[in-house]
Amino acid sequence: MHRRHALLGAGGTAGALVSGAMRSVHAEDPSAGLLRVGLIGAGGRGSGALRQTLSVPDSPARVTAIADAFPGRIAAALDAVKDLGDKVDVPEDRQFAGLDGYRRVLDHCDLAILATPPGFRPFHFQAAVEAGKHIFMEKPICIDSHGARLCLAAAKQADERGLKVVVGLQRRYQNSYREALARVRDGLIGDILAGQVYWNGLSIWYRERRPDQTEMQFQVHNWYHFNWLCGDHICEQHIHNLDVANWFLDRLPTSAYGVGGRQNRVPGQPSEIYDHHAVNYTYPGGVRIASQCKQFPGGKSRVDENFQGSKGMVSLRPGHAVITDLDGRELWSFAGPDPDPYQVEHDALHRAIRRDEPLNDAHHGTTSSLTAVLGRLATYSGKEWTYAQALHLDDRTMPDAPSWDTPPPVLPDKHGDYPPPRPATFTVRMLPKAAES
Repeated sequence: MHRRHALLGAGGTAGALVSGAMRSVHAEDPSAGLLRVGLIGAGGRGSGALRQTLSVPDSPARVTAIADAFPGRIAAALDAVKDLGDKVDVPEDRQFAGLDGYRRVLDHCDLAILATPPGFRPFHFQAAVEAGKHIFMEKPICIDSHGARLCLAAAKQADERGLKVVVGLQRRYQNSYREALARVRDGLIGDILAGQVYWNGLSIWYRERRPDQTEMQFQVHNWYHFNWLCGDHICEQHIHNLDVANWFLDRLPTSAYGVGGRQNRVPGQPSEIYDHHAVNYTYPGGVRIASQCKQFPGGKSRVDENFQGSKGMVSLRPGHAVITDLDGRELWSFAGPDPDPYQVEHDALHRAIRRDEPLNDAHHGTTSSLTAVLGRLATYSGKEWTYAQALHLDDRTMPDAPSWDTPPPVLPDKHGDYPPPRPATFTVRMLPKAAES
């Protein structure tokens, strides 16, 4: 992947396209230049990413603008980093509430953090690249076919403009995973033949409806429970494990087939998404990956990845990696150190910006996000889908120019419920051939 990034980033265009303010940041001296940071999406993950990017050693940075759909979140994010002193400079005229505030943040930063609900991510990523900004963005970076195509195009444009992009798939920045991958690449387990990846956890949060909210405000505030905003938890959460499968196999799935449903969502908490998915992915060479994710109480929680090779097996979870032979005898285990990958990914982004080194996670961020979308297509439809079909569907879930008064793509029934997708009625269209090309 490093060689690929080096080839994609070659060409020397960055210096000609960055602003004058950023030329000092690209200097060889890593302490040169102040990096202005704009936060788009000021919830818990956005506030955490902001603190991490402001905490990169020897990289002067200051948050200068924040946008969020809700003004209270902006105030909370500022309160969360107030102890950082002069690294925070966000007066009221650079605090932008509402669904369109992200564009105004881009006028006041060199590095944009994109941490809104995932449905908005392709459009924010596209706008940030067009504005010439370096980017940290949370996963997933797309939740439908239209978003995947936008992100692939924006990733290519980011390469052409010399922009640096990191995606919050932090296992790729964790030493336990990186060292295990190096040994797999060296042939310690032989050729990978199969694997299993899991994110089996407990129930997800829910925010009660307030009487003063429009339907759009309620859904954006409660975004995890609506497919057009989160893509279901197979996209929002299980993408971590699916990304590890793509990464360790060094290839993308050709097809997926699976089942899923909604059995354990809490009564009185209307939700559109499933609470479990089980998908079998087929990869080139006949490799099969069994994938599971669930969100309900009871049973065993499990978040890990396992791969079986022709000579051995590897077992992975954050901070843990063990390789055994086929009889279970340990061949290698991770022994650290293992610094916080959430911080490491920001350290890497700042280093790439200041040294003008190639770094663009948006390529694998998009393909792994689409891998999750492929799994959702399989569970919602009860049919097998190919990766190529998933990329070329006429499938866009985000409304054009949404506002608080815009009707969301899904509305409650007379009982206040949101019917879940069902295989018997699930439909989606392929693009015309001309649009595909």
